[in-house]
Amino acid sequence: MAFRPKRALAVFWKDFLDLRKNLGLLLSMTVLPLVFICVPIGVVWTYVQRPDDPNLRVIAQYYDKALPLGANAARFLIDRTLTDWFGMFLVMPVFVPILISSQSVAGEKERRTLEPLLASPVTAAELVAGKSLASLVPAVGISWVAFVLFCIGVDVVAWPMVKGPLMPNTLWTFGIFVLAPLFAFFGNGVAVLISARVSEARTAQQLSALVVLPLVGLVGGQVAGLLTAGMGYYAVQGAVVLLLDAVLLVASIRLLDRERLISRWG
Repeated sequence: MAFRPKRALAVFWKDFLDLRKNLGLLLSMTVLPLVFICVPIGVVWTYVQRPDDPNLRVIAQYYDKALPLGANAARFLIDRTLTDWFGMFLVMPVFVPILISSQSVAGEKERRTLEPLLASPVTAAELVAGKSLASLVPAVGISWVAFVLFCIGVDVVAWPMVKGPLMPNTLWTFGIFVLAPLFAFFGNGVAVLISARVSEARTAQQLSALVVLPLVGLVGGQVAGLLTAGMGYYAVQGAVVLLLDAVLLVASIRLLDRERLISRWG
């Protein structure tokens, strides 16, 4: 059956209107970006306020034992913080689609509103496209807005030391416009797959949220000094996630096949 964009857009618009009515979900989607913005800005502000603290040099030499004697340890730690926090920032475009997709699939099964949609002529590909758009558009939009606020906040607090704009740098620009959409699609794909197999939105969210643990673990490795992140490191991450996205897309279309779901519930 041919793919009809109008049907996919109709599914997207229906889910988007449902999202506007879910105040609890909207609140959850607002709190998370605030944390990801305020924490690193607070850390940078701390370094700027105490640039001559001898403890900063001790911390800096933990990450780079060859740090030159005259190097500014506070500036080194600011750059290090911005690089390490980028990995944590990617948790947001993964987690927000999980919140939305779990509600739009498992949530509809709970509310018994998915049956009318399955009874319509919409195909599995149109259903996946519409529901994916409904979670990807808000997730990517929130990530981009948070990125802009983050850049402004970091530049404001770092200005007394740097005397110029520190953000956006190349890594963050590449990540927010290339990696963030890929990671958002990954979170959406995982949530759709799990939602198709469970009957409760809360269960789908809890199980889907487990996929952020490897990301948090990688950031923990960076902070502990076990991993050194850079453009090459994140380019490899992006290639892996792109491959996973393709696999999840095929699996989602198969699992959300209308006849398959109807026969299973029947």
